[in-house]
Amino acid sequence: MRVARAIGWADVADALREHLQVCCISLGLLLVAAACPHVALLNSVGRLPAALIAVAFPLVGVSAALDALVNIADGRINIHVLMALAAFASIFMGNALEGGLLLAMFNLAHIAEEYFTSKSMFDVRELKENHPEFALLLETSGEESVQFSNLSYTKVPVHDLEVGSHILVRAGEAVPVDGEVYQGSSTVTIEHLTGETKPLERTVGDAIPGGARNLEGMMIVKVTKSWEDSTLNRIVQLTEEGQLIKPKLQRWLDEFGEYYSRVVVALSLAVALLGPLLFKWPFFGNSVCRGSIYRGLGLMVAASPCALAVAPLAYATAISSLASKGILLKGGHVLDALSACQSIAFDKTGTLTTGKLTCKAIEPIHGHLGVTNGRSNPCCTPNCESEALAVAAAMEKGTTHPIGRAVLDHSVGKELPAVAVESFECLPGRGVDATLSGVKVTLFHFEDEPRSGVCEVISTLREKAKLRIMMLTGDHESSAQRVAKAVCIDEVHFSLKPEDKLNKVKAVSREGGGGLIMVGDGINDAPALAAATVGMVLAQRASATAVAVADVLLLQDNICGVPFCIAKARQTTSLVKQSVALALTCIVFAALPSVLGFLPLWLTVLLHEGGTLLVCLNSIRALNAPTWSLVDDIQQLFDGLRNYFSSKFKSSSSNYVTNTVPL
Repeated sequence: MRVARAIGWADVADALREHLQVCCISLGLLLVAAACPHVALLNSVGRLPAALIAVAFPLVGVSAALDALVNIADGRINIHVLMALAAFASIFMGNALEGGLLLAMFNLAHIAEEYFTSKSMFDVRELKENHPEFALLLETSGEESVQFSNLSYTKVPVHDLEVGSHILVRAGEAVPVDGEVYQGSSTVTIEHLTGETKPLERTVGDAIPGGARNLEGMMIVKVTKSWEDSTLNRIVQLTEEGQLIKPKLQRWLDEFGEYYSRVVVALSLAVALLGPLLFKWPFFGNSVCRGSIYRGLGLMVAASPCALAVAPLAYATAISSLASKGILLKGGHVLDALSACQSIAFDKTGTLTTGKLTCKAIEPIHGHLGVTNGRSNPCCTPNCESEALAVAAAMEKGTTHPIGRAVLDHSVGKELPAVAVESFECLPGRGVDATLSGVKVTLFHFEDEPRSGVCEVISTLREKAKLRIMMLTGDHESSAQRVAKAVCIDEVHFSLKPEDKLNKVKAVSREGGGGLIMVGDGINDAPALAAATVGMVLAQRASATAVAVADVLLLQDNICGVPFCIAKARQTTSLVKQSVALALTCIVFAALPSVLGFLPLWLTVLLHEGGTLLVCLNSIRALNAPTWSLVDDIQQLFDGLRNYFSSKFKSSSSNYVTNTVPL
């Protein structure tokens, strides 16, 4: 490589490598050269074909030769080496025209592959470029209301923002990090983050993700997450990582590809050297029969693993499609796992329900004292409910659990006695434990409402995905059954501690075959999410631990994306299988006729690269809306064609009416 740079070869190769205009010029010149013997005017110019080839071949051959030499020097035998060997061998065989056509079509095909690949990728660069690098940090403690007309702020890098600080977001600007509206109100859009097309109204107290664009109004936002933990940075980071983490099939193809290429070279040499001995083929060919060297080159081109190498493109395409809908996957292997799962378990509070608990009643756990003969006397302690609420509120201060928030909300505005908590301990999944004196045990009744649209989600998973569906909850039986009935789930496991949930997930994963999907809100269910075959978490609610162990992050604060994600996974694995079958079919149908001498080298290249492009086109179908069956897939195809032709017909009809001049 040092020699190539010293003599300027590397610079010329960099300028010409897979350059669309250069490839088109080269291909055009070569086609004219091929037409010369058949066009009288061109045929009259004696040396024109040779001159055209002399100009066209270097345009695609300079970079191909350098790339092949670099790969060979590094001990790699790949598609670039195979194509370069075939092309330059064609020159020595007197078929420079076919060698040039081979390289020109190969380069054009790779340019097309890169185009399709880029179209399939969720462009995180756009998110990065449109995201502000600086924020307007307010010089306020946040304890008092401020006038928008009299604000004092400092422009600081978004990476320097600290949790708890206050920033100003003006109309047309993007919110730099996750936060909540402290003052003001506005309408924001998060379509580029989660796929949610409807603008959202945001007012004081509402959460707002980093990257959301402020459409109107002015807001003061309190920072709740640093840049590293914000939604936008998480989308960018997980999408890039997810596209880099390869599924099992892709890793196998990468390892297999190099060995396969070596086998192709060996077989091509065997055809070239043994053909004259076994089948009486001439070495260099004649007017009657193609030579064994020519057939060997055809095999080398036809059997190259280009199409196989791009077969896993559907994985990256699907990851991009899901990211555009606000569903982040930690690698293509998650798609394989999702498509194989036969069971799905849902946490209750905050997942199937809103998580906004309300306290409906308080009573002593053993009943009020003084009840005789079925008649209730005045309570033993007239203010026992107030005392109980005061105790619970004192214990739950600072909590993030839905029950704790419900207790605190219920205590707002009530005159409660002062309670001193002597010792305090938080027990994840169980509650809180504290030492107090002179306080009786009291029972709290809470209610939680199911999320809207949950029944439709469950119905789709049962009817379309054919999954076994269950609910796992720590609630007692009556509460669990009430919610399960409301969301149409038949299998319910209640009164589960975190370790019980973990053991249940492990047991179902083992007994079901294919694995289990666990969906939770990331509060006290991180162990179960980690133990499941695939863990899905509502990222806006989840703890850092739950986000770290989950395989799928749902950025929208609901479970409506679960069926879409599972359908997309099944669609993707089906497309990958189709692509592999298509690639192998193209290799066989191009290689066999080439060895038998039925195809010229340029046509072999055309079939080979055409097969590669077909695989690319099949892979980017993962951008389409997923379907649950082949029948649905075919119906979607016909609906798309019908809508396309219908729109074209209406367009042409309207143009006809517009262009008609009345008599």
